[in-house]
Amino acid sequence: MSSALAEVATSTLDEGKLNAFVGRMLGDVGSIMSGVLVLIGDKLGLYKAMADGRPIGPYELARRTGTNERYIREWLAAQAASGYVTYDAESKKYALPPEQAAVFADEGSPVFLAGCFDIASAVWHDEPKITEAFKTGRGVGWHEHSACLFCGTERFFRTSYNHHLVGEWLPALDGVVAKLERGAMVADVGCGHGASTILMAQAFPKSRFYGYDYHEGSIIAARDAAEKAGVSDRITFEVAAAKDYPAKGYDLVCFFDCLHDMGDPVGAAAHVRQTLKADGTWMVVEPFANDRLEDNLNPIGRIYYSASTMLCTPASMAQEVGLALGAQAGATRVMDVISRGGFTEVRKATETPFNMVLEARP
Repeated sequence: MSSALAEVATSTLDEGKLNAFVGRMLGDVGSIMSGVLVLIGDKLGLYKAMADGRPIGPYELARRTGTNERYIREWLAAQAASGYVTYDAESKKYALPPEQAAVFADEGSPVFLAGCFDIASAVWHDEPKITEAFKTGRGVGWHEHSACLFCGTERFFRTSYNHHLVGEWLPALDGVVAKLERGAMVADVGCGHGASTILMAQAFPKSRFYGYDYHEGSIIAARDAAEKAGVSDRITFEVAAAKDYPAKGYDLVCFFDCLHDMGDPVGAAAHVRQTLKADGTWMVVEPFANDRLEDNLNPIGRIYYSASTMLCTPASMAQEVGLALGAQAGATRVMDVISRGGFTEVRKATETPFNMVLEARP
């Protein structure tokens, strides 16, 4: 920048706004730097080892987790600076408060978020691929990302599924729970590691479930998870895409947080229409979003737009059509896609701060 331009730029700066923004950026950089420490703490079981809330010193935590005391000492100091753990200067010990334990240590908690950091790790690792895609306009397929993305996605979304799917989302659909209790045919398309499929199979033992995903590695993981959960006798996991999974006459087809990732969601909707029974239901769970961009400029929108830039939009653009709905398309646009696929009845059945649940009927 020339000296003249620098002088003009400096003269137009609001010093108060500048200082406030620099402060915010320091906080953001701190979040980025501490995020990798959350990932380490999760992988090494450090948070779980502190989940009882009792004060603990670096040496004791290192012994409890089989780690090196010097690294643990530095990790704990960073956690205290972030407010993730508390520090008592007199005893020189640290503690994990119950609220933080619910977020970092308890995988059954409705606010467990440690899986987010696996996803964050993947997007940073794959940044060169996305940067190149910005220049070429090409896509980056889901299967082209780092492996930690798949397990992180399963852990992140599993929290919502555990606490909303069976108790809230399915009952919000007209007559679906009664069918599942009697015994229904269900397809879970884009099932990933099978968390949603397994939950439904556990809740409705008389029904038969079919999980489909185009990513073979995820299907292998899903089969293993079903075996461990004891429900492999009523779940079949197969490698198949949204536009060509087998048509068996399903009572219920589910798309969990995946329609916006598809290159041709209208084509996928049309295929769903062909595979449903005449009185069947399509449940589409999508990231929560308002229809107007300005109404999504908030902390949740910040996360979802960022994920959409790095994951969802590139995934769609790597496929045929490449519609690239994005993770913040909003209910109106998603319902339009569903209608264009041949569905005559579409409504928003329910929502949470993170998801919206749409019900579609032929």
